[in-house]
Amino acid sequence: MEAIVNTINGYIWSPYLIYLCLGTGVFFSVLTRFAQVRHFREMFRLLLSGKSSDKGISSFQALAVSLSGRVGTGNIAGVAAAIGFGGPGAVFWMWVVAFLGAATAYIESTNAQIYKEEEDGQYRGGPAYYIEKALGQKWYAWIFALSTILACGVLLPVVQSNGIGDAMVNVFGAGGSVSSFMGDLPLTKVYTAVFIVLLLGFIIFGGVKRIANFTQIVVPFMALAYIIIACTIIALHIDQLPGVFMLIVTDAFTPMAGFGAAIGWGVKRGVYSNEAGQGTGPHAAAAAEVEHPAQQGLVQAFSVYIDTLFVCSATAFMILITQSYNVMPEGATSFVVSNLASDVVISGPAFTQIAVDSVLTGFGKPFIAIALFFFAFTTVLAYYFIAENNVSYINKTIKMPVLRFFLKVVLMSAVFYGTVAEPSAAWSLGDIGVGLMAWLNIFALIAIFFMAKPAIKALKDYERQQKLGVTKFTFDPKKLGIEKAKFWEDRFNKNK
Repeated sequence: MEAIVNTINGYIWSPYLIYLCLGTGVFFSVLTRFAQVRHFREMFRLLLSGKSSDKGISSFQALAVSLSGRVGTGNIAGVAAAIGFGGPGAVFWMWVVAFLGAATAYIESTNAQIYKEEEDGQYRGGPAYYIEKALGQKWYAWIFALSTILACGVLLPVVQSNGIGDAMVNVFGAGGSVSSFMGDLPLTKVYTAVFIVLLLGFIIFGGVKRIANFTQIVVPFMALAYIIIACTIIALHIDQLPGVFMLIVTDAFTPMAGFGAAIGWGVKRGVYSNEAGQGTGPHAAAAAEVEHPAQQGLVQAFSVYIDTLFVCSATAFMILITQSYNVMPEGATSFVVSNLASDVVISGPAFTQIAVDSVLTGFGKPFIAIALFFFAFTTVLAYYFIAENNVSYINKTIKMPVLRFFLKVVLMSAVFYGTVAEPSAAWSLGDIGVGLMAWLNIFALIAIFFMAKPAIKALKDYERQQKLGVTKFTFDPKKLGIEKAKFWEDRFNKNK
C-alpha cells in the first residue's frame, strides 16, 4: 500500500506541478499589476472593517477560517520536512511561492465571491461553483467537488491529526501500547485520538457558525503566542540571524540537497502550507459578507503572507538558528547535514520542538505540542467546512442530506486513524490530496481567465470606485460583462 501511495504521489507532484504553481503565480501577479503589493494597506483596512450578517461571516471570520486551514501542521512539521529533505534553501522557495501565490489567492477567492450562492440561510461557494458557472462545465465541477471531499474529508485531516499524535508522544512518551488490527499502538496516541474525535464531533455538529466563532478566537491567539516565542528565540540569537538569512538565500541557488530538492520541497510545502491555488481558501472567501467581491480577494491574499512569511519563517528561523535539523535528500543513504541524532523523524514536529527546547529547556516540547494541537485541530475544522461545501454542491443535484452526516463520520474516522498512524504514510496521503486539488483548480483558474476574466474585471472596478472616493462600494456584474453571477445581480438590482 505504501508503495502504491508513493507512486501516485510521485506522478501528482511531478516537476510539472511545481512549475505550474510558480508560473501561475507569476502570470496572475503580472495581470493584477502585483496587487499583493499595491493594495497591502487596503488589505489591513478591509480585514478590520468587515461585519458579519445572518447569512454570511465577516471578512475577519473568513480570514480566520481560511487561516485555520493554512496555519496548521505544515507550518511546524511541514517546514521541518522542507529543510530536512530540501535543505535550508527550501525556505527561500517557500517565500517565493507565497509572494507569487498571494496573487493566485486573490484570483481564486474573488472568483468564489462573484459566483457564490445563498443556500439554507448561508453563503456557499468555491471552485466547484465557479467552474460550473464561469466555464459552463458541470462535469469538471463535479470532479473537483468529489476530489475535494476525498482530500479534505479523508486525506488531509490524516496529516494534521498525525502531527498532534507525534507531538504528544515527544512530550509524554508512548505510555505503553495496545494491540489492534493496525499493530501495536502507543497509548498516548490512542488517548489523544479519542479526545480529538470527541471535541471535533462537538464542534462540527454545531454548524459553520460554531466553526467560525471557534477559529476566530483560537487561530489569532495561538499564532500570536507562537510568533512571540519565535521572536524571543531569535532575539536571544540575533547575532546569528544575518548568517541564517544568508544561508537560506545562498542555499536556494547552490543547495546542499540538490537544486531540484530545494525547489521541489520549498514549493510543495509552501503550497501545502499557504494553499494558494489549491482551491481551499475560496470556500471561506465565498462565505464572507462584503460590499464588493474584490475586497475578500484582497483579504485572502493577505492570509498567504501571514501563513508563510510570518509563521513559516518563524519556524524556519528557530530551527536554523539553533541548528536543530538534519538534511537527507529523498533516496539518499547518508545525511548531508547531521546536527541531531539520526533517529529524529524529519517529517514530524521534532525539529521545531527540539529548537524551542534547546533555548527554553523543558518548555519547548510541550509548548509546540499545544501549539500544534490548536493549529492542526482548527485546520481539520476548516477541512470539514470545505468538504461540506462540496457535499452541498453535489446535493444540489442528487438531494441526499444524509451525505453530510456520512461526511462527519468519515472525517472523524480519518482523524482517529491519522493520530495513531506513522508520519510517512500520513504525509504521502496528504500530498496526494493537495496535489490533486491544485492541478484541477489551477487549470480552471487559467481557463476562466481566458474565457471571462471576472476577477481582473472586479479588481479594475474596485480600483475605479476607490479613485472616486466612494463610501459604499457596489458591484454590478452585468455592467462588467460577467455572466451567471446571480447573487450579485439580485443584490445590485435590490439596492438600486
